[in-house]
Amino acid sequence: MAEVLSKAIGLICIILLGYILKRVGFFGPKDYVLVSKIVFNITFPATIIASFSNFIMDSSLLWLIVIGLACNLLMSGIGYLITLKKSADEKAFYMINLAGYNIGCYTLPFIQNFLGPAGVVMTCMFDTGNSIMCTGTTYAIAKGVTGKNDTKGIGGILKTLFASIPFDVYIIMLILTSFQVRMPEFVVSISSTIGVANVFLAMFMVGMMFEMNIKKEYIKDAVVIILLRYGVAAVLSVLVYFVSPFSLEIRQVLVILLCGPIPAMAPVFTEKCKGNVALSSMVNSITIVLSTVIITTLLAVMDIT
Repeated sequence: MAEVLSKAIGLICIILLGYILKRVGFFGPKDYVLVSKIVFNITFPATIIASFSNFIMDSSLLWLIVIGLACNLLMSGIGYLITLKKSADEKAFYMINLAGYNIGCYTLPFIQNFLGPAGVVMTCMFDTGNSIMCTGTTYAIAKGVTGKNDTKGIGGILKTLFASIPFDVYIIMLILTSFQVRMPEFVVSISSTIGVANVFLAMFMVGMMFEMNIKKEYIKDAVVIILLRYGVAAVLSVLVYFVSPFSLEIRQVLVILLCGPIPAMAPVFTEKCKGNVALSSMVNSITIVLSTVIITTLLAVMDIT
């Protein structure tokens, strides 16, 4: 357990370092944009390539794509059902802010650090389904609920999805691995070297982006969203860990992923729906703190080193 806590505390310290350096003025409030470009366009894709390089595809892993997509649909559905008697705008808000998982710049570094390449591949499979919803599908559905759907339909969603370099790399590596085609050794070597930086940069970026502006008038709604999100995550985690037929490593990865924070895109899509951006941002920040505590605890309890 000491080793688990040591690794987890190390990741938390990186988040704190990014936050503190921003607060003291070493970095500007928008400097995280440059780091995010490096993470999403360089280190994250490199991590995916390196992790898939020697992985033998198991057809059961394809279910993780379905699970990632289904979990998003479930949470959006819950958001819709609990707001049946509320306005269409409130329905859209809950559908957007209950669904999705921040994997690329938050949960993946934990899994990369504790479960290695195999864990990264499993995470990528889940995130393929998750990304389909997070990059625009959930927003399109929520916008449709408001009756003011000005989204660009399936074509617009697909364009956004495939404009994401990590998603493109997911698909390419998934196809290559399925046909047992291996990347050249020098590509894997370079990717491995670059991918090592992903854990630090992703966690550092989370710290640079973090803001905690709690407003009293938003606390009630924030508590409802948080209790629903983590309550459902707890139920799903128990079912996955104790009931599902997957291997122990897959079950461990799924439990960690299900307890991840809300996607960084949630406030953006909330704004596009003319929703309460301040509340969405507040909930987003709170879930980062809660997920850090919960995931660290889970890693210790499951004794993942």
